[in-house]
Amino acid sequence: MPILRGSASLTRFNVALPPTLDFGQAEFREIVPGSEVRESIGFLPFEPTADYQVASARWAFRIRIDRLQPDATAVRERLAGLLRDEEEQTGTQRISARRRKELKHLAEEELLRDARPSSKIVEGVISDGVLQLGTTANSVIGKCLLLLRKIGVAADFKTPWDDLGDGEAESDVLEALGPGQSIWGARFLADLISDREVMLEPVDGYAKLQGRERRITMAGKIVGDVVAYVEDGAELVTAKLTTAERSFRLDGLAFRLSGLSLDPARGMHWSEALDQRLEQIDAVWELLDRKYAEHRRGRSRKGRVLNSADGGEPRREARRERDTDGEDEAESAADAPDNVVSIRGG
Repeated sequence: MPILRGSASLTRFNVALPPTLDFGQAEFREIVPGSEVRESIGFLPFEPTADYQVASARWAFRIRIDRLQPDATAVRERLAGLLRDEEEQTGTQRISARRRKELKHLAEEELLRDARPSSKIVEGVISDGVLQLGTTANSVIGKCLLLLRKIGVAADFKTPWDDLGDGEAESDVLEALGPGQSIWGARFLADLISDREVMLEPVDGYAKLQGRERRITMAGKIVGDVVAYVEDGAELVTAKLTTAERSFRLDGLAFRLSGLSLDPARGMHWSEALDQRLEQIDAVWELLDRKYAEHRRGRSRKGRVLNSADGGEPRREARRERDTDGEDEAESAADAPDNVVSIRGG
């Protein structure tokens, strides 16, 4: 989950900082073999001897998450052996559920004694009151925010609808249930279909939509299909977008980036490479924020026109879900889960 190398996945937050940031209060500690600790999480600098503060009002850090968890297949195999031993010792093949649970716990403990923890690294940067974490996974984000809270950093998801004070939008087919999510993000994505600066990837595309009765996933040359579904009332939830310089996926509901392609930084000190990549990342965020502001102004103008046309009452346009039964798209998705349509464009 890097920021410094490779393609980037990013979530932004507005943060309130304490007078002094001391990452040493929650530095990472390895799990001691034989201890009862199953998970350890803490801060590390980008390099062993590096400072956390890399510039004025900018801090760069890594969050390491180590977890001890036995392999599920190994647990099943060891449990089967313990059950056989139990049957031989007791002379019965009817082992109670309680005893099975005890033997499973014993199998896990035996395997954990020799297990090595799995490690996950999440890179983060705080700059000018904004935190960027190199992940879009809610479970990982939650752990990182709790750790930051331990050193006095309070974080709220940064989205343009919150920054601009937009109220919540309503949808007949989609709910915004996650932290920071809003239907406005899906409407913004749909608006980008006709944009000239940020557009749907025309060849190697990807999109997720929510219709009235089903989810739709598409890949390939899909622009025409996406347009048709949106016109029929589906909400565009996620899409692969492209600009003159970058390509990335945007989770519209949560306003998070993934698969963001960045220019390689070769032969640089890590701090110089970080500056270069953050400049590219910030340019993408600034473009999307500007586009959302434009979308918002257009939305406001459209609302005024509709109110005027209907004598002051806002007009609700009827929506209908596109019936795909019997069409090629539905036939190609025979193996998809219930209520899910998968389409691969040619």
